[in-house]
Amino acid sequence: MSETTQPVSQNPEKDPADWVTGDEPATGPQQSYLHTLAQEAGEEVPDEISKADASREIDRLQAETGRG
Repeated sequence: MSETTQPVSQNPEKDPADWVTGDEPATGPQQSYLHTLAQEAGEEVPDEISKADASREIDRLQAETGRG
């Protein structure tokens, strides 16, 4: 008898627009990583950015720089 295994999502993704704290300022680690990615992509990002917007920008820049 074989067992059927379902992939387990260890970190389910939630749309940043649905985050309860999405309007709060980006965290220090988010800002640091975002600025690193932006520098690699030759772009600038604002210092004043929300958690949700930072997450979206990180995703976009990861795709652009191949770090995702």
